[in-house]
Amino acid sequence: MGTIQLLLVVVGAIAVTAVANRRGLQPSIVVVVLASAVSFVPGLPRFELDPELILSVVLPPLLYSAALDFSVYSLARNLRPILSLGVGMVIVSTLVTGAVANWVVPGLGVVAALVLGAVVAPPDAVSAVAIGRKLGLPKRLMTILTGESLVNDATALTIFTLAVAAATGSHPFIDNAILLFLYATVVGCGVGLALAAGVHWARQRLGESGLETVLGLVVPFAAYLFAEELHGSGVLAVVTAGFWLGHHDADAGFATRLQGRQVWRSLDTLLEAFVFAYMGLQCKFVFDDLPIHGDEWGRFVLSAVVVLLTVLLIRPFWVFLTYGQRVLRRRYLSFLPRRPRRPDATRPLPRAQLLVVSWSGMRGVVTMAAAAGVPAMTASGEPFPGRSIIQALAFVVAVGSLLIQVPTLPMLVRRLGISADDERAAETAATRRARHIARAAAERALRDLLAEPPSGVDPAAMTAIRERMAAAMRARQSADDRDVEVEEAERSPAVRQAMLTVRREMLAAQRRALTAARDAGELDDEVMRRELERLDYEEAAAAAD
Repeated sequence: MGTIQLLLVVVGAIAVTAVANRRGLQPSIVVVVLASAVSFVPGLPRFELDPELILSVVLPPLLYSAALDFSVYSLARNLRPILSLGVGMVIVSTLVTGAVANWVVPGLGVVAALVLGAVVAPPDAVSAVAIGRKLGLPKRLMTILTGESLVNDATALTIFTLAVAAATGSHPFIDNAILLFLYATVVGCGVGLALAAGVHWARQRLGESGLETVLGLVVPFAAYLFAEELHGSGVLAVVTAGFWLGHHDADAGFATRLQGRQVWRSLDTLLEAFVFAYMGLQCKFVFDDLPIHGDEWGRFVLSAVVVLLTVLLIRPFWVFLTYGQRVLRRRYLSFLPRRPRRPDATRPLPRAQLLVVSWSGMRGVVTMAAAAGVPAMTASGEPFPGRSIIQALAFVVAVGSLLIQVPTLPMLVRRLGISADDERAAETAATRRARHIARAAAERALRDLLAEPPSGVDPAAMTAIRERMAAAMRARQSADDRDVEVEEAERSPAVRQAMLTVRREMLAAQRRALTAARDAGELDDEVMRRELERLDYEEAAAAAD
């Protein structure tokens, strides 16, 4: 893919995403459908990237950004369902899909079918999580979906490596599958922790938010490449680094955090739009590569439908199997010793939420990248068995799952009546508690400073500072109390959006007045810029409410 072609794809994907968002449509579906249609334009060259470039450039920042915002404590509390989906289900999906593909796809072979199973095994939770945020799904449900997406890629890519090695006759770094997985896990996590600790140490000493933000941008790529160079899991290295730095994010300056959030949101939007466009642009070419003619197309279409349905149905089966075995144990094996009753945070999800989890298995970037990464030749120099069929079926599964599940998931959520309304009272109480803690800490710090004033400060000035700060804290407490009450009463998204619009209009009027005063010579440019910065922070706070 040339530079101009790549730029056109990126710009086009962003434009389509913007239009889809403005019209309330799912950007992933719109981008994929339009890109698929564009791929059939006569004379259009093939848009293809090195799969290693996709895995090492596109995937790491997406995973890292999600890991930065993910709570380590939430991971620990929900480790069982996350590992069940991110490891257990991926392994089962690989084996079952491989068995079905070997049965319905003529001439594919057992090993090549397992390669296909590994390619289509990892769900891409980007779309599911994005939909969940828009619909306001419960926090624990979102935690499990996000946590799964950070684990399943490492599992699937390890299985993919072993399956490709078996198909090509080459030897992986470690022949034993279990030892290879353990080695990749330990090395990946170790590289991620070491790199994150080094970056954190450097950030503490830079003191420049711009440099700190740039350093953070390097982390996911460095973690992935270093771990892969040591035959470890680059995915786990990226996720571990994101966990560690996100957990210690409070140590960074506020400017670094503000910049980092905006940078990663922008990068996420860019990469997600590009990935879906890239998927769609492969449509015509993956089918052109198939060695199929005439009546064989009917058999291929039937095989593709069967494989797609298998992939879609494995997840609900696995989710309710793991849930059902707990129910059976509780009902029919009650004579066995019971474990202590678990807290709410670690109990199984309600059935309605389990249904949402079971229907959140869209495939995406990893499936397409792994399919493109199937080697053309085996170790003996012969063509890789069924390579074009694997790539075509992977495309059908990835795009088909998006087209089926992305539009139906919101309908399912609404039909089941799932929302986070029950959590809002607890969140309000937690907000009050957090603000109380912050005020108490501020009061203690003020008392300490009054007891031991900084050297060179006039005691009279400290008295004035004390009175001013005390008044400010009283005003802040009163405002906080009112804000919490407003948050409790104003649960309607429409009301919150209206308040945000009013705030933005007021801030825009203030900006216009400051600019006019500067143009009239009433304000210095430096003063105006400082006041505009203050208004920008107010708008950021308003948008976060």
